[in-house]
Amino acid sequence: METMLNLIHHPATGTPTHPPLVIAHGLFGSGRNWGVIARRLADTRDVWAVDMRNHGESPRFPTHSYPDLAADLAEVITSIGSPADLLGHSMGGKAAMQLALTRPDLIRRLVVADIAPVAYSHDQTRHIDAMRALDLTGLTTRGEADRRLSALIEDPGLRAFFLQSLDLKAQGGPRWRLNFDVLEAEMPKIVGWPGTQGRFDRPTLFLTGSESHYVKPDHRETIRALFPVARFARLPGAGHWLHAEKPREFEETVRVFLDA
Repeated sequence: METMLNLIHHPATGTPTHPPLVIAHGLFGSGRNWGVIARRLADTRDVWAVDMRNHGESPRFPTHSYPDLAADLAEVITSIGSPADLLGHSMGGKAAMQLALTRPDLIRRLVVADIAPVAYSHDQTRHIDAMRALDLTGLTTRGEADRRLSALIEDPGLRAFFLQSLDLKAQGGPRWRLNFDVLEAEMPKIVGWPGTQGRFDRPTLFLTGSESHYVKPDHRETIRALFPVARFARLPGAGHWLHAEKPREFEETVRVFLDA
């Protein structure tokens, strides 16, 4: 058996009254990004935020396909007890959909945050180039890292998100908690979609940011063919990183759906 993903466990604050929730982050993210939302949702359930392969403290692998990512999540859910609820954002949302279509028995309710089961044309390699180009010499503070990265990335929100994956206290000096080589090589698979067939007949929520263009009206037919009981909700004023931009509204919407 392969090494399991790194898990961040947020135990239920009381006696759990709901199934466990597993959270799968998006590209360049980590389980740590989800701390606030995970803790708040852990009032009635155990919450497990994972580091996906080639991210955070999880193992490095030479491949990064959706069947791989789904198999990783299957291993996690099997170990904590299935069926679990599963929430995935962006790349994590595609991994979650892949798992739901191939192992529906493992999932009770599914939340897909701002992504559709389609191939996208945008390439995220420029972000890898920017992070790689960051001069790590003598870097000790996040503020200084942000100042240096601002020459390469204009958006302060995006910089803050990426810098959560920079380990300033690593032995031998700062290092990124991201496997850039594999993520770059596998980028066509990450922005793509394997065309997985199947049906997930259980409750599914597609939660999108109203300012995001990732889930378009013409994707709905594709979504409904795979997820026949899919429901759609939009968070006003939020973009693709909707959980970071509107955390309270995101958490409340997810809670209402999971508790329904």
